[in-house]
Parts: sequence; structure tokens; C-alpha cells
Amino acid sequence: MRAWIPLAMLVASWAAPAWAQRPYVPLEQRLDPTGLAEVGLSAGQLGALNRLLEQAEATVPSAGAAPSTGAALGPAPMHIGLDEGPVKARATGTIGGWEPGTLFTLDNGQQWQVLKGQMTLRRPVQDPQVEVVPGIAGRWFLQVDPDLPKARVFRVR
Repeated sequence: MRAWIPLAMLVASWAAPAWAQRPYVPLEQRLDPTGLAEVGLSAGQLGALNRLLEQAEATVPSAGAAPSTGAALGPAPMHIGLDEGPVKARATGTIGGWEPGTLFTLDNGQQWQVLKGQMTLRRPVQDPQVEVVPGIAGRWFLQVDPDLPKARVFRVR
């Protein structure tokens, strides 16, 4: 039993740094200048975002700590993606079907590209109403007609 106690203390001392809350690291230190330029935030926007992220991290309790009663973040979703709502819009142009690589441009400015799925419509449709629905683990599916199979898509823009 004596050998077990020092081993448990060793494991606890090794794991403790993982439980301790680390100080917030600003985005400027996380991303290289090219990455920051791609985001396209002004200095003021970047500062505001850093403040919000730092406050959000401060409200997340570390392991073993009591939850805060302040404005804390909600629990992580059980199934990533399902907490996001569907996108309803019109696809621009004539749609005769899809296959991997087909690009759908929506009237809201979004672009979705087919990753999996293939379909040829009986008749091409002009500017159809479509719905892009979330699935599990960040997957998205584009539906042209509820009675037809959906295409697995990813957002390009």
C-alpha cells in the first residue's frame, strides 16, 4: 500500500498542470501575420475579440472547481453541429443534378460544394429553394427536394 501512495501523488502532481487554468493567449500570439490578415479584423475589432475570448475562458471552471454563478458559457453540445440551424435560401442558376465537386451558390452569398453524393434530376430546376441542414460532427447536407437524397456538402464561402 505504501508504494501506491507515492505513485498516486506522482500522478496527481503530473496531472495538476492540466487542470490549472492557463492564462489567456491573445490571437496575435496564436496566429502568424498572414493568418491574421486573412481574418481581416481592424485593431479595434481584434482587441474586442480578445477581450471577449479572455472573459469567456475566465468563466469556464477548471476541473474540480465549483461552477461559477456568473455569465458562464453553456455546456458543450452533445452532438457537434446539431445545435446550428438549417440554412434556407435559393440556389442561383439552373440545377440539373450534382456530383462531388459541384458548387452551389446561394442567393444569401454562401457557396457550398458537394463532397459526397450524386443525383441527376428528371428536369432541371431554375433557382430552386434549398435547405442546408447540419448533421453530426460538423457535417452538412444540401437538400433540393425533401423526397430526394441529400448531397453532403461543405461551405466554401
